Amino acid sequence: MTRRLHVALFDDAQAVVAAARALRAQGIDVLDVVSPHPIHGLDEVLGIPRSRLTWVCLIGGVTGLALGLWFQYWASATSWPLNVGGKPFDSLPAFVPVAFEMTVLFAGLATAAAMLARGRLWPGRRARPELEATTDAGFVLIVARSDAAHEAEDVDDLLRGYGARSVRHELEEGR
Repeated sequence: MTRRLHVALFDDAQAVVAAARALRAQGIDVLDVVSPHPIHGLDEVLGIPRSRLTWVCLIGGVTGLALGLWFQYWASATSWPLNVGGKPFDSLPAFVPVAFEMTVLFAGLATAAAMLARGRLWPGRRARPELEATTDAGFVLIVARSDAAHEAEDVDDLLRGYGARSVRHELEEGR
């Protein structure tokens, strides 16, 4: 199936949000918005669900905490118990700093790994040529038209009516 893409370049973030809201209200698919910074309220307009990355971070942190506590207990009370001044082998207050650092380390590593995996950013992957204008303060709205319910000129006029600086057309073959 071939989809016709309209790639519109905007100068204002609020104009992008308004254009995306109007396009979605008319039943036109908004595929993506490319922006040099996050735009408040855009997730709700595009219908993007809340991220599950916080759960990945929590699971990584709990794993780090458990491993940190287990390793310290194993090292001090099971593998190599030393009687130092009559102190207990399994002193939890002594384990807190290392357990905290392990929690932060594992949470950070799990979050970074999940972001790289979800974004398909693995080593050796070639970058696609992106839209250069977005690095300078431009905002790009990518709209898909797969049926004849909306004419290309109507979509272009709507995008220009909301302040699009330029609109170009591309074809996307197959999905």
